[in-house]
Amino acid sequence: MKLRFPLPLACLTMFGTLAHASFTPEQEIKEKVPQAKKIIDSWKNASTKAEKRTVHVVYWSPADRQPAPKHRERLTRVMQEARKFYSNGMDKLGFGPMSISLDLDQDKLLRIHEVQGKHPYTHYRYNSGNEIRDECRPTLEKAGLDLNQETIVLFCNMSNWAPEKKRITQNSPYYAGGTPRNGCAWQVDSPILDPIYLTKQEPKVHDGQYGHISIGKYNSIFCGGVIHELGHALGLPHCCARADEKQRWGTALMGLGNHTYAEDLRGEGKGTFLTLTNGLRLSTHPLFTGHRQEIETRSTSSLSHLQARNDPAFGEKSFSITGSIHTPKNMAPAYAILAYCDPEGGKNYDATTATAIPDKQGRFTLHCTDLKAGKKAQLRLVILHCNGDASSHVGPYSPFSYDYYVDSKGIPHIDALNFAMMFSEVQQANRDKKPEQRKKALESLSRSKVSKAATIAKRLLAEQHLEGKPASISKQKKSIALGDTEPDQVRNGYGEPLYNRMPSDSMILQASGQTFEHGVYAHAPARHQYALAGQWKRLKGQCGLAQNSPGSVRFIIRADGKELWRSAIMRANTLSSYDVDLSGKQSLELIVEDAGDGNRSDWGLWLEPTLER
Repeated sequence: MKLRFPLPLACLTMFGTLAHASFTPEQEIKEKVPQAKKIIDSWKNASTKAEKRTVHVVYWSPADRQPAPKHRERLTRVMQEARKFYSNGMDKLGFGPMSISLDLDQDKLLRIHEVQGKHPYTHYRYNSGNEIRDECRPTLEKAGLDLNQETIVLFCNMSNWAPEKKRITQNSPYYAGGTPRNGCAWQVDSPILDPIYLTKQEPKVHDGQYGHISIGKYNSIFCGGVIHELGHALGLPHCCARADEKQRWGTALMGLGNHTYAEDLRGEGKGTFLTLTNGLRLSTHPLFTGHRQEIETRSTSSLSHLQARNDPAFGEKSFSITGSIHTPKNMAPAYAILAYCDPEGGKNYDATTATAIPDKQGRFTLHCTDLKAGKKAQLRLVILHCNGDASSHVGPYSPFSYDYYVDSKGIPHIDALNFAMMFSEVQQANRDKKPEQRKKALESLSRSKVSKAATIAKRLLAEQHLEGKPASISKQKKSIALGDTEPDQVRNGYGEPLYNRMPSDSMILQASGQTFEHGVYAHAPARHQYALAGQWKRLKGQCGLAQNSPGSVRFIIRADGKELWRSAIMRANTLSSYDVDLSGKQSLELIVEDAGDGNRSDWGLWLEPTLER
């Protein structure tokens, strides 16, 4: 097949040519960044006027405290350190020395908005962030700053430094959140917060959280923390370095990079770096570009033809995602798509990443590697647009999220992932509350060449059509899926009764890496009772928790009040089979019990339960 456009290495597998497993992080940057920049530059309007955008700094103190000594000089150095890190990181990635701008006064020190709190120190806690920000709002509004339009770094004067004992503690908000449109990073100030100490291995200080450490290590953690939380305020999520990146450059900033920041200056490690995923995000951020061209326009791009496959070029312990991005003509084009492979636990700090640049038709391939063995995981896809918007900014999570798991040998199970992605347009329509769009997507799937997908789509289009109670089913029918029948009594621990579908946006029944056509949704504590009238001889099938559910349950089958079968305690990504004799039985009960640790996320599923005569 002859191609009329340059073929990105990220897309080679899509067209039948395998990318080499030796494709290094350096080669990835060299190949992808120019492609992304070309898309961004071609979109920019030549008449776009530059708009000075700066990060604004607030210094807040409780009512009974004065600012820490020389805070303006110190925080100028701290924020200049942050600016330098992002500038160097973006330059190394090939974007040039792009970085944030700071609001400096004529003396070249930070213009800091000073705020005195309404209450004494003892009133405030770690979770007082919103209260403190609200106390700062009048001062910022008086200065002409709208919190909904600006990125704020809010230093809280909430540390306690005892110089004679060299002991420091803090009880301050320390977190952040934001998008390219606005953001806020809560930080803690202290008299020893100063990047001039980053190279120092002496003196030692005792930190209430991190113990006996050098003053250099203290500033690695807390100057690095300023840079990390600023990243969140700029819209960057947590992610870690892949093994190939870590070997070369150290720890990713948005992983645990605040703990390792500048440790290379002390000969203690490789330090902290900015990942390609984060560089791609920041390359269109208004604070980095100096303009807000169409930033208020929310992206409505969609994904289609998504498919996961094992990629021989990268080994059996990886997988690739192919698909296409569709962006409405009046929207800023997409210039990159990011994948976050996030194993269970770790609060996203251990999510590895992959990147791809779409071709002129919007097609892309992502290579997901360095997966964590023996872990449930979530794949999140994020589309980046030239105006700085990203699909993850329409809500707290990416609208393109899919569960999968990796077995103890490190091999990803992608069958369920593939089905979930086939139903991604259904998922998006449900999330957007567009029933007509969902119907159209299901109708398209009902014509799929993948027979199971077509069957599931047709069943979902039928809107839970049930054939009647088992006792009234024609004797000519020798078997029937219990999910197609009507129970006499139902109790569900959460949500309305559902058959052959889930209460999730994707709607499909998935458990233990498999997709099922029939089933009964039974969130613990659940009980489904069916009249049999002695007309059925067997019930067989499987049961388990919904894909990657963190709950735990026990399944029980009773007939005429007598227990016929009981499972062990079941957790995610395990299935149990049953085959019970119902000869002469008048009634059937399917019971799902909480396993003793509460019923949170106890999404029990009776899978392919089938009655036979």
